[in-house]
Amino acid sequence: MRKYIKFIILLALTVFLFWFFGRNLDWQEVASSLKEADPWQLLLASAIICLGYFLRAIRWQVLLKPITASRLRDLFATTTVGFTAIFLIGRAGEILRPMWLPMLDRRVRPSAAVVTIGMERVFDLASLICFFSVSLVWFQTRAGHESEYAYIRLVGNLMAAGAIAFIVFLVVYQWKSEPIISFFARITDRSFVPARLRKIFLGLLEHLATSLKVLKDWKEIFWVSFWTIGLWFAISVPTWLVLRAFGLPLSFVDSIFVMGVASMGSLVPTPGGAAGAFHAATAGALLLLGIATDKAAAVSIIMHLVYFAPAVVFGLYYFFHGDISIERFRSLLSSENAEREIESDSPDFVPES
Repeated sequence: MRKYIKFIILLALTVFLFWFFGRNLDWQEVASSLKEADPWQLLLASAIICLGYFLRAIRWQVLLKPITASRLRDLFATTTVGFTAIFLIGRAGEILRPMWLPMLDRRVRPSAAVVTIGMERVFDLASLICFFSVSLVWFQTRAGHESEYAYIRLVGNLMAAGAIAFIVFLVVYQWKSEPIISFFARITDRSFVPARLRKIFLGLLEHLATSLKVLKDWKEIFWVSFWTIGLWFAISVPTWLVLRAFGLPLSFVDSIFVMGVASMGSLVPTPGGAAGAFHAATAGALLLLGIATDKAAAVSIIMHLVYFAPAVVFGLYYFFHGDISIERFRSLLSSENAEREIESDSPDFVPES
């Protein structure tokens, strides 16, 4: 029942954001702007986005390497299926990736996939903040929008501080993981702490420590960082191409600014890949750059499709043509199975005396 209520609330939020996004638009002007877009530049942007999904798969393989071997084709299939789920049902679709990959490659456990996806988010956030911060350095504020720009700069600085703090935590945890795990093993060894919950919690800490082995090897850090930077170029370049397709007089730095603000909007967990929130954030960024309201709305609609449509095409193909057992997927998705998977990988923790 809680799941249904949560979905209804998020759906209502999506409807509200779409209403907020389109309440003052002249939809005939929006449609006219859509027709004027250069289809060849949009196709090129979509092709580069496809490359971005492939780079995600390569990076995921690097992150999984300290834990287990994996096949690149399975990682690409899982990545596109996962982003298709995000597009259809929102951020809740993230759970599909760590459950889907073990069905394609039984060497990869769901718990290992979950931890590496968390590491992906750390590298993504750090890279996005770097791109966004660079754009803010050279960004030219348009007259009349100084207060909005100041607010965005504040949010960007807070994101940067949060990302740096979290990265410091991960470095410290990687360095002192054994005593930290032993500490939590001691304080959770109480009669009122459920034994299964304790073992799951300690197992997740152990998996995190294992995945953080990437931070011990400078070669691994280099390759994860390299593929992450390449990935975000494979997002920022299509963003610029979409702006060019509409004939907007904006620079590449402006496109990174738009991408950064749009990414903030995509954090809202609404169905449809942050539908409504993404469109409002993207259009708002373009308004700050002096773009007309109807044109900004048209660009935000196409931008959303360019980001997600390639994943949906590949994802639906793999979903319907993959050798996937729906019953096994439902079993993997169950909370009981998730517990067993984590417990089966968890060592027997013995608190230090």
